[in-house]
Amino acid sequence: TGPMSLECLGNLLRIKLSAEYFEDKYLSLFVVDQSGRAWELDEAMAAQCGYTVTYNTLRSLELHASALSCHSHLEKDVFTVTIQIKASHTADMSNATTHVKSASCHYGLWSPRELICESNYMEVSVRREVPQSIKDFVQDEPEDWTLVFPEAKAEEASIWQIVFHQPEEKRALLVSNAWSAGYGLKSTDSRVLLRVPYTAAQVQLLEDQGIAFSVLRSSTLYKYQRVILMVDTAVACPADGVEYTNKTIIWTVPKYIPPLYAGVTTFKDVLVEAGVDLHKLSAKEMASRKYVLLNELKAIKMKIPIGAEGGYYKTSVNNGQLGIKYTINLFLEHQWEDSKWRLTKHTIIKEIETPFEQAELTITNNLNLSARLMNVTVGTFLPDVELVNLTIEGVAVAVPEAVQHGYLTHRTKYANGSRAYVIQVPLDAPSVKKEYMREDMRAYTLNVTLTFITYPSSETFAVLVTALSAVKDAVLPSARGFCDGRNLHLIITRGNVDQHWLPFISDWQLTQEAARKYSYILRDNGTHLAISVPFLSPHVSYEGFHNSAIKASFYLTLKDGITLAQRRDFSVSCIFSPSELIQCLPNGTVIVTAIKLLGGEDLDTALLVLRDRQCKPSLVTEQTATFKFNVNTCGTSRKSNSTTMTYENEVLYFRPGNDTPIYQLKFLCSYAVRQTVDHESKKNPPPSIKPGFGCLNLSLKLFKEKSYSEPYQESEYPVVKYLREALYFEVELLQPRDARLDLNLHDCWATNSQSQDSLPQWHILSHGCENNKDSYRTVFHNVDYSLRVKFPQHFKRFEVRMLTFVQDTSLSQE
Repeated sequence: TGPMSLECLGNLLRIKLSAEYFEDKYLSLFVVDQSGRAWELDEAMAAQCGYTVTYNTLRSLELHASALSCHSHLEKDVFTVTIQIKASHTADMSNATTHVKSASCHYGLWSPRELICESNYMEVSVRREVPQSIKDFVQDEPEDWTLVFPEAKAEEASIWQIVFHQPEEKRALLVSNAWSAGYGLKSTDSRVLLRVPYTAAQVQLLEDQGIAFSVLRSSTLYKYQRVILMVDTAVACPADGVEYTNKTIIWTVPKYIPPLYAGVTTFKDVLVEAGVDLHKLSAKEMASRKYVLLNELKAIKMKIPIGAEGGYYKTSVNNGQLGIKYTINLFLEHQWEDSKWRLTKHTIIKEIETPFEQAELTITNNLNLSARLMNVTVGTFLPDVELVNLTIEGVAVAVPEAVQHGYLTHRTKYANGSRAYVIQVPLDAPSVKKEYMREDMRAYTLNVTLTFITYPSSETFAVLVTALSAVKDAVLPSARGFCDGRNLHLIITRGNVDQHWLPFISDWQLTQEAARKYSYILRDNGTHLAISVPFLSPHVSYEGFHNSAIKASFYLTLKDGITLAQRRDFSVSCIFSPSELIQCLPNGTVIVTAIKLLGGEDLDTALLVLRDRQCKPSLVTEQTATFKFNVNTCGTSRKSNSTTMTYENEVLYFRPGNDTPIYQLKFLCSYAVRQTVDHESKKNPPPSIKPGFGCLNLSLKLFKEKSYSEPYQESEYPVVKYLREALYFEVELLQPRDARLDLNLHDCWATNSQSQDSLPQWHILSHGCENNKDSYRTVFHNVDYSLRVKFPQHFKRFEVRMLTFVQDTSLSQE
């Protein structure tokens, strides 16, 4: 009960520390001597002094203490050991809690020779016997023999020295030197003890019946009054002898180990007993567990089914792979009589561990749709495994901190002691990948790496968890389209699956840069994607509609931004009047655009001509050809009546070597007689201009280059320029769109604030002309017809050099 429990098991004391009490704590172990001094128990001291510390899969600590261990108190047939344990939550052992426990165990009758094989040391203790002849020889008043043998000091431990028997030599060590070399020696009134760590320099590895033994051949010299006596303190412990066949452990221990039988002429078995965890088992108990104990002529064998009661499985890691090993702590006690020692008791404590066997883990995903949670269970694990961190999107996160990333973890325990870990992640967590599958289905994919640690070995391994959930919650993007007479507009409302879908026109990705190249307008605010394209555009397709109208269509495809898989198609179609293709200017100029209709894909627009085949298009795209000519040229015919003059021509396409057109577009322009322009136009009186008032809708834009192809966007303001660097301005008449109107600029000036009336002012244009006071005069640029410029007379373009105000009334361009 409490944090520690005690148990006496023959010549050993076992102390168990409660796993529940000491779990997740740092421990320091001490042995307390009779004076109250505490000696810290490290690995070297434990092996030298007769202590063994082990952990099991339940993460409990177990301490074995030999009856003749260092700092134990032996009185008659009772030995007492006092243990001190310090436990702390921190590695520096601050604020440690101290626990002290003493235990006394009755040992019983000692055999003349006793051998113990523990996991970290070998121990031999022999009875101190003084022959009667020696006792008779000793005088009542011995002289001070230390004068003769200075090395044999008169101390409580009467052992003088130990002699190691090696094949090539014998080596003698005094007690103090033997202690420094890691050996443990002890002498009582009745016994002499030698304890040997397996790592000691004089330990040899020998074979008997094909089984390796750790062997130390030695003689120990101790004093009795004026006499030096010597006893054989050879010890041997099996190093292997374990086989694994047919899911069975076979442990073989030879009976006749040469160093232990030196000088022996007769031998007789007295007792062979075995057990688990230092507990002897009866024949009935062994049978119930399917253990087999065989006492053969030359060896003792134990057969244990792997997985049998008494052992336990523990976690093992091999090259990062998770596995298990079956472990059982067997012990064997063999007593025999011989002609030299009379009775010998040989106790062998053997921890047997089976080879690594890879373990299979199960990962299950139970989707909680109502809570939109992925519940991923990973297991099962043995109790010696603990989850320490999660790697989320390449970043390792400790378990307590994972909740900040939306990950909740908890441990599930099962009746057999095993456990599993449950990871709860919201579907909407940023680290959960969302992917459109089909129709209304979305795939949610969780990729997280779990890192575990094993106790007490501190091995780590990782488990990659990939969980997929299909949920009917996909909202696909939708679209609406409309036309305004000049443009086709497509507005796409984003869904929840298309965050990474990109707009394409066929195989051509529509980026902002690409849109500007064709004077398209592309806007994306995250929730809506809006595209506007002019009616006469390279990516608009056309077809005839009821012989009196044109159907213009614009097609857009959304593709996956990673795989480029086609996800969604949208289109907008509008009916336009053919009159949209022709402009009849008051000065007799006609601008007509011929378009390639569906079915005429092989038609080369550059080869379109008018009736006069010398009249070729002035502007050609893949879909259109634009002609600009005067009504009195290019084979134009005319007819008139009392009120109008009508001019007619045709756009034609001929295949090479064929005079019959395969494409024919007739068009006409009608003018009121008073506006008719003919060959005698110079005889007509000039048109008169009358002043009037009205509303004009104008725009002023600043362009990046003289080509006037790319204006500055709102996000690019304020624009930074050096003095005298060129600024390219464009003024456009937006409304009314009347081809009879010409745009003229009267005054244009610059101020040093946003107010047009603020002072000072510098005139860039004055009365429609350059400012002759300016050392760098304004330069006007011609405006030609293009896809963006349908009415050149509605535009004015001019170039100004960068200037700045340096005083309230002066200007600098230097």
